[in-house]
Amino acid sequence: MGWQALAMYEIGDVRVTPVVELASTSAVHWLLTEATAEGVLEIPWLVPDYANEQGKVNMTIRSLIIESQGKTIIVDTCLGNDKPRAVEYWSMRQGPFLEDLAAAGFPAESIDTVLCTHLHVDHVGWNTKLVDGQWVPTFANARYVFTEKEWEYWSAQTDEEDVTLRSDSIQPVIDAGLVDLVATDHQLTDEVWLEHTPGHTPGHVSVRIESNGARGVITGDLAHHPCQLARPEWSSSYDVDAPMGIATRHKFFGGNADTDVLVMGTHWEPCAGHIHSDGDVWRLEPVR
Repeated sequence: MGWQALAMYEIGDVRVTPVVELASTSAVHWLLTEATAEGVLEIPWLVPDYANEQGKVNMTIRSLIIESQGKTIIVDTCLGNDKPRAVEYWSMRQGPFLEDLAAAGFPAESIDTVLCTHLHVDHVGWNTKLVDGQWVPTFANARYVFTEKEWEYWSAQTDEEDVTLRSDSIQPVIDAGLVDLVATDHQLTDEVWLEHTPGHTPGHVSVRIESNGARGVITGDLAHHPCQLARPEWSSSYDVDAPMGIATRHKFFGGNADTDVLVMGTHWEPCAGHIHSDGDVWRLEPVR
């Protein structure tokens, strides 16, 4: 299984707490086709923090909970339980995520805002839960925030997996009147706002945080693993627009390199680090 130790990051007055649903050490080339074990081991700084000596990498599926100006914001909602999915070990899960969330100090009823950086399966699953055979909002006291650009794209998709995902994890919260469709630069609090980082999906956003002179950012899926700092041309097999994703990574890594910005990766393990220039590319120094 994985890493369940609870971390918490302070960015000025803002607190960010990662809560992991699923963690693994595995080969990653099914997701990043060029990230073979040999390719990973050609990036020496990945070992031992981000990969092992066999070239298998540490990855998680997690939510990040932001506490800012009295608001509690959950960024991405992982896979969820009871849902049929194409990936076998993601399908019909019976995991303790809600209990883990409550143990971290965030029972579902305490969440004010649910922000989905994009509408992929591992970022929307706990939007809903199964109650008496019906999908109902998990976070009934929250507003659910999607970018309008993201919903416009995914609402038009007709693939069976996309239709299933919409029906069990997105449409129920829309029908409940809990969804706000927002611009890609939407402000959540005075300290927290969205930044458009397209490529993985059209309306994909990262989350900027600034408080009392401290700065941070949650990546979403603009990079699935730190190996992409050294190889920004390595694209995810799920990127909707791979060339745009490459351009976004170059802009993002270059813009945050050699600064005090704490960068928190949605799937990275360790979760947080600082980006440093490394010749024409970049490397990540972990912060635990």
